[in-house]
Amino acid sequence: MTLSRPKPPLPIVDAALTVLRQRFGLKEFRPHQRAVCDAVIAGSDALLVMPTGGGKSLCYQLPGILRGGPTLVISPLIALMEDQTAKLQAIGLRAERIHSGRERSQQQAALRAWLAGELDFLMVAPERLRVPGFVPRLNQRPPALIAIDEAHCISMWGHDFRPDYRLLGERLPELRQSGAPIVAMTATATVRVQQDIIRQLGIPQAKKFIHGFRRDNLAIEIAQCPKPARQEVATRVLADPTMRPAVVYALSRQEVDDLSKHLRDQGLKCAGYHAGMDTEKRQKVQESFASGRLDVIVATVAFGMGIDKANIRTVLHLGLPGSIENWYQEIGRAGRDGLPSHAIALYSWQDRKFHEFLFDKSYPPLADLLTLLRHVPTEGVARDKVLKRSKLSLEIAEAALDKLFGLGAVQIDFDDQVSDMTENCPDWRTKYEEQRQHRLAQTEEVFLLAQDSHCRMQALIAYFGDHTDAHRPCGICDACAPEAMLVRQTRPPNAQERKELQALLDCAPTHRPVSIGKIQRDHFGHLDRKAFQVFVEALERGGWVRLEEASFDKDGQEIRYRTLVLADELPTESSWLDSLRLETALGATGTAKSKTPKPARRTRPTAVDAEQAEAEANPELVSELKAWRKARAQLEHVPAYQVMTDATLLEIATQQPKTLDQLLKVRGMGLRKVEKYGRELLAEVKR
Repeated sequence: MTLSRPKPPLPIVDAALTVLRQRFGLKEFRPHQRAVCDAVIAGSDALLVMPTGGGKSLCYQLPGILRGGPTLVISPLIALMEDQTAKLQAIGLRAERIHSGRERSQQQAALRAWLAGELDFLMVAPERLRVPGFVPRLNQRPPALIAIDEAHCISMWGHDFRPDYRLLGERLPELRQSGAPIVAMTATATVRVQQDIIRQLGIPQAKKFIHGFRRDNLAIEIAQCPKPARQEVATRVLADPTMRPAVVYALSRQEVDDLSKHLRDQGLKCAGYHAGMDTEKRQKVQESFASGRLDVIVATVAFGMGIDKANIRTVLHLGLPGSIENWYQEIGRAGRDGLPSHAIALYSWQDRKFHEFLFDKSYPPLADLLTLLRHVPTEGVARDKVLKRSKLSLEIAEAALDKLFGLGAVQIDFDDQVSDMTENCPDWRTKYEEQRQHRLAQTEEVFLLAQDSHCRMQALIAYFGDHTDAHRPCGICDACAPEAMLVRQTRPPNAQERKELQALLDCAPTHRPVSIGKIQRDHFGHLDRKAFQVFVEALERGGWVRLEEASFDKDGQEIRYRTLVLADELPTESSWLDSLRLETALGATGTAKSKTPKPARRTRPTAVDAEQAEAEANPELVSELKAWRKARAQLEHVPAYQVMTDATLLEIATQQPKTLDQLLKVRGMGLRKVEKYGRELLAEVKR
């Protein structure tokens, strides 16, 4: 009997790696890509949160090839669709796109190619899903995979909410009848937004991949700088050839035009980019920068999507963006080649007023939404008639209608007919107020980050929920390596400032952290907030006090603030004041100033005044005053507003009067109210 020799095992074919190398010309996967691809190829839904430049596109493109059918890609950005389609076509894959920037005949041809089985990938804008009959026709050839790019746009808590993305939850069940998995991708999504994306898309079992936010080659620096000095600082930074190529983000079109001209006059190859330019000129500027013919581009936030330039050395912000999500996405365009790069942000408290101005235009008061809604019947009316009949400015009316549509309070069909849907959405008012408060809180988060003296990269990683990687300091930011700062300036304290620092250390709590706002109110009322903050940050950098984040719930909204406590282990310098240095606003001179009393305004308060007052007021004091007002109203058996209006309460919390005369100058506090409530109010302020 002859025994047969056992056959050798068949070689294991790694299909994903083979496609990566043969189709995409890459040797290996980037960190975290392989796990996402394997899950999607196997048919799992997935949520991928990976920063700009991390390789998200491959995580749907490679599985799309291996899933054995076409991939439908939903994206809100024409530039991104064009860029990805061109790259797929360049490597021999059959890809097309349907969006408003193409001729009707081109869009029809793309759809015919999909139905004929001639496409591997089809990019569509979310608005296309509203076109009657489009989804059923598309579904005649069901997709094997559905990829949703910029997935944060579906969440009202995201930094770039798009109402048309709200339709995805309704359309996806029809599109995935054949069992196609969904991969939702975004570069910036907080934990709250991640949860909302999964809920809105109806993919509760989706595997979550939250990775890659650490950038070991990116040195982050944030410095105070008044607006007049920013052009000079930008010129000095960009004069160094090692800091170029560079992207400079400005807050306004005028700043873009002024700085780009100034830099050209200094001999730099530079151009501006903003939405006020025509499409052809913007495209030319973008191509010139991408090809290396320009060293610097000065732009508003209109620039950046779809840009894949690996060697950007510097991203410089002339003013803080409106959210940490936006800021991280923008600085993520620096150093994609892995070489040392810089992210520098210049800011002042004036930037907040700019963001409040934009906020008021983008998120009108609830009263404006109600005004518009009065002109929307249930049977429908033309959109342009609604805008005209509302008597609101066109900009405000359009913003109000956009918000009503995003909340589901109105329906807008493909013929631009607007219908009242509030019966199906009874809580839309509450949701809108929550949304407005969330947007304001996002701006506050940016300024809290700017004031933070801890590692910048650690803070960003934790913000996006990547807690597995949020423990190691980066070693290169302005907090970790202050000696390597390029723009941030410090100086030793003068005699008066040394006294203030000593006084602050003397009153620092030793066991239980106390709100910084309370310490200022109780002991440093003569200093304005900015001056006091400088002293607090100096003590923390010196290791004498510890700052911590805290929060409390206010009407369902989380309000964050910072607390201070004496450090557990104090430094051992014999002359501790000699080791401290105060940050100096770039381009500014002088010392920390005391508050200068301002004459009380007697103009009629507006909704904007109230919103600004609420943003500036100490949140703890506001809560204490509201509790006092509620108790007083119950005692007197009257509605709370009859005791004191919100506007008056917020102004008291902002001005923090110390005497009855100062209280009398607060709007809404006449002589009778001061006599009746004055001493109680002063006691609440002092507490």
